[in-house]
Amino acid sequence: MRCPYCGGSETQVKDSRPSEDGAAIRRRRVCPDCAGRFTTFERVQLREVVVLKRSGKRVPFDRDKLQRSIDVALRKRAVDPERIERLVSGITRQLESAGEPEVTSEAIGELVMAGLKGLDDVAYVRFASVYKNFREAKDFEALLGTLGDGLLTVGAEPEPPPEEPEPDAPPRRRTARS
Repeated sequence: MRCPYCGGSETQVKDSRPSEDGAAIRRRRVCPDCAGRFTTFERVQLREVVVLKRSGKRVPFDRDKLQRSIDVALRKRAVDPERIERLVSGITRQLESAGEPEVTSEAIGELVMAGLKGLDDVAYVRFASVYKNFREAKDFEALLGTLGDGLLTVGAEPEPPPEEPEPDAPPRRRTARS
């Protein structure tokens, strides 16, 4: 493994342990040339998967790119990192075990949308708006309609405001605190 700091080719493993979900090995490494320390992850790869893009271009599947796109959709959302890792690992395993050497970017996008829909509705809408290239508000309205009950859909009647106090009730006075 090359050192990311100085490019040295002789790095030493100082510590190895399984990751939280047991699907990878986490290794702490040190470079004897520059004393730089860094972490690597070793994962099982069932087979090479090639992604067929909309443009017709073929590129190798990149798990890190999948992770980044899901992280962007989930930015500032309170979702457990272990659930995110399980989603990424599940999609990756599904793609590798499908038996197909090529998979379309649309198929990957649909898998991500299905996973995010079960994980976080806001992240699902964020990802879908970019993936499906929304251009108008009605695109969001149609997507929100697929999320099911519990969401206020565009055009639905809002809940009535809370009732006002009786008009002859004496006004509340504020007192100064010392």
